[in-house]
Amino acid sequence: MKFLQTIYIGFFIGIIILSITGCDKKQTAEERKTDSLAHCIADGIPSRASAIRNASYIAEGKGDTTGMVWINGGKFLMGADEFPDSRPMHEVTVNGFYIDKHEVTNAEYAAFVKATNYKTVAERPLNPADYPGVPVDKLVPGSAVFTPTKTAVSLDNPLQWWNYVPGANWAHPEGPSSSIKGRENYPVTHVSYEDAAAYAKWAGKRLPTEAEWEFAAQGGKGNHTYYWGDELKPGNKWVANIYQGSFPDKNTKEDGFIAAAPVQTFPANPYGLYDMDGNVWEWCEDLYRPDYYQKSPKDNPKGPSDSYDPEEPGAVKRVQRGGSFLCSDDYCIRYKAGSRGKGEVTSGSNNLGFRCVKDKI
Repeated sequence: MKFLQTIYIGFFIGIIILSITGCDKKQTAEERKTDSLAHCIADGIPSRASAIRNASYIAEGKGDTTGMVWINGGKFLMGADEFPDSRPMHEVTVNGFYIDKHEVTNAEYAAFVKATNYKTVAERPLNPADYPGVPVDKLVPGSAVFTPTKTAVSLDNPLQWWNYVPGANWAHPEGPSSSIKGRENYPVTHVSYEDAAAYAKWAGKRLPTEAEWEFAAQGGKGNHTYYWGDELKPGNKWVANIYQGSFPDKNTKEDGFIAAAPVQTFPANPYGLYDMDGNVWEWCEDLYRPDYYQKSPKDNPKGPSDSYDPEEPGAVKRVQRGGSFLCSDDYCIRYKAGSRGKGEVTSGSNNLGFRCVKDKI
């Protein structure tokens, strides 16, 4: 799939309609089954590359391990044979590290914004120079929001359920009329890679490598189909916030949630970590390449030196892990153990968040 080369933006009933090259390409069943839901979002929203600014003005915090779990580190088998970019499964050793028990919440991110006056990428103006011929008043900040279709649709084009919503951002997850009031304990969303890294720096932490993330997600249990085990519903109970029903038109809400759930709603893994499966995708530090595991170092791998996705060769992407409330066997199965997601670094959505790690003090 080619990376977006030209975007024409028009408004109709408050929704930006985009004519693009890219996501209108039909996907095979295998691509649908193995692709991150973050994929193609970059093709359906304006490129925010010109909005990125260096976050070096954020002062680095001293760091506090409150709300974190110490992971001793060790040796484990990383990857999954089921997914082409997660092959081969390979032995990896990671050093010990602290990791957040749960995803960073709206309340925690609000404290960061209050302390620093930080503006997320979704809140920053778009550069008119990037959109010749488009009226300046139409180039407004916003982000991608999942919107269920009214009826069952072909799964070939993700733009049927992803809408670029003006005014959508971390504080207004569904758009200007929404807020995080009453959702302080929900995971923060609509954060780009830079937004997540800026928070981590302020908190005196960092984003996890994907090796650290997967080691923590396994919970010391080794390889299984899912991070919680081999049964989708152990004891006939949903143990993670994923999608049930007909995607993308009807979520039966069997697990109790249509969208993200408050952190610590579902059972913790043996390390005491919550939502390592489902809820929201989580940014990792590693740049993304589908062939990285073929040459990944055995000790504390930190990802490749450059990013390359053959489906969108012009995009800079970082690894995302864990899947989200939109993952299901109907469309995206990358909530399964060992699988990898990927995201264009300037993009955010209402199913994308993060958690932090910290080295031993």
